Amino acid sequence: MSAGNTSPTTVVRFNLAGPPVAPEELSARYRAAVEMAAYADAHGVGMVQTEEHHATDNGWMPSPLAFAGAVLGTTSRIGVTVSALLSPLHDPLRLAEDLAVLDLLGAGRLVTVAGLGYRPEEYAAHGKDWQRRGALQDEVLQTLLDAWTGEPFRYRGRTVQVTPRPYSRPHPTLLVGGASRPAARRAARLGLPFFPSAHLPELVRYYHEQCAAAGTEGWVLQPPPRTCLLHVCEDPDRSWAAHGGHLLYEAQRYAAWQSADARSAVRSTAQDVAALRAEGVYRIVTPDECVKLAQEDGARGTLILHPLCGGMPVEEGWRSLRLFAQEVLPRLTD
Repeated sequence: MSAGNTSPTTVVRFNLAGPPVAPEELSARYRAAVEMAAYADAHGVGMVQTEEHHATDNGWMPSPLAFAGAVLGTTSRIGVTVSALLSPLHDPLRLAEDLAVLDLLGAGRLVTVAGLGYRPEEYAAHGKDWQRRGALQDEVLQTLLDAWTGEPFRYRGRTVQVTPRPYSRPHPTLLVGGASRPAARRAARLGLPFFPSAHLPELVRYYHEQCAAAGTEGWVLQPPPRTCLLHVCEDPDRSWAAHGGHLLYEAQRYAAWQSADARSAVRSTAQDVAALRAEGVYRIVTPDECVKLAQEDGARGTLILHPLCGGMPVEEGWRSLRLFAQEVLPRLTD
């Protein structure tokens, strides 16, 4: 494979979800995630991805911006994507400040995907009205764009000014996420890029139509046709037997949040480890098999390593990451 034109995007994902553990163990897992991100940065992985969820019993990361700050502070090259940030749950002015500081800290390496979410209990936990989520999203996105100009602007009937100005121009990378036409219209109206939650070519076409109608220009970051979460090892049979339960734990809990009509790049219906393995959404692969996946998908593909998936032991996560860095990555640019 040649570098640049045919290599897939490489991502290391962290959400810290898993069975409940003592604070000391969860602390160790958070610190391991930051250390893994630094290792990934040093070995050429393209992106660290994290996400936001609340009101869970499984530790799913509720504060991705704090985690992003830790990663940006210990790395120098790798991008950090928050996908998605549940932006209507945040105070708009404070969010503008936080993202500006992170953009300065990372010198433009932070990518934020603003999503509505799909769990009413998250809105209830933060005292937000689920029925007004669209209006809340409109307000927070417009506030971010106004705030990042560095100039005074009107906000809720008063004049305010947000400092410091971000590093990036015209503003930090901000995409609108979603799987609906209202999300696509919102992105087009604001002149923001669009991040569909799954491979949805018809929605991409609609977004571009709406951009043309609104007189804005935009672009789309669309998941590839095939999205799978990877664990790399030398012996998949042995790893499925020893660690498949961790993958199943995350798959089932994530699936429990999704409605029947939800459109997501990662969607599992597996009820046991055998079904999860056959399904192919979560995959345990050898380095050779990982390279083959990359060759099949080419530049449109994404290799998403999930080293701490579902409470995976930290030492096993390290083994997967090192195999990926030492035996997969060098073969993607030969």
